[in-house]
Amino acid sequence: MGKRIKARARGKGGPRYRAPSHNWAGKVEFYLSKNVSYGIVKDIIHDPGRNAPLSVVEFPDKTVKLHIAVDGIKVGDKINYWDGLSLGSVLPLSKIPEGMKVCCIETFPGSGPKLCRSSGTYATVLGKIKDKVRIMFSTGRIKEVNENCLAMIGVPAGGGRLEKPFVKAGQNHYKSLARGKIWPIVRGVAMNPVDHPFGGKTKPGIPKSVSRHAPPGRKVGSISPRRMGKRKK
Repeated sequence: MGKRIKARARGKGGPRYRAPSHNWAGKVEFYLSKNVSYGIVKDIIHDPGRNAPLSVVEFPDKTVKLHIAVDGIKVGDKINYWDGLSLGSVLPLSKIPEGMKVCCIETFPGSGPKLCRSSGTYATVLGKIKDKVRIMFSTGRIKEVNENCLAMIGVPAGGGRLEKPFVKAGQNHYKSLARGKIWPIVRGVAMNPVDHPFGGKTKPGIPKSVSRHAPPGRKVGSISPRRMGKRKK
């Protein structure tokens, strides 16, 4: 009898597959009180669980929130809320002019920052259509969201992080370890038959399709596909 494959072990959970969230800085969120109009950046920190750095923002009532640090912001800067177009300001999309780059966009009013939070990602405000605002992501995709959704002015810092190679395998290992990811990942066809349903296959032409009703240890590959193979013209 074969052992539990990695896909099944990950689904069951356990210390090996659990993300070390206790080491992460905390939740990124906006301060939704209408009585507060600004905050001060007290510090810029690194979060092992994120791509972009975080800015620690303190408000006049001594409330502290974590924001995604935008490119160009520094300690001591003022973060405006509900009005103003300075770097890092948070305001509704209806008050942001066309052509401006924004990040940390809400998907619906009050949802908190959801879109464009990774370093170097942003969206451009295209225009307003009735009660919706049309935005275009850096990939070219266009999305319409409610005009009352909050967004942050600027681009998340750390946009050039992918240009630096890891050089050593150990660096990639520790990067994955901080996110609770398993690295390296071995191909199933490179394993032994006891370790994976694809293991030990040396002949071509063995299908990867598997029944929808297959047991958990067998359900890998193309699960109940409608069709297989190269599409003929």
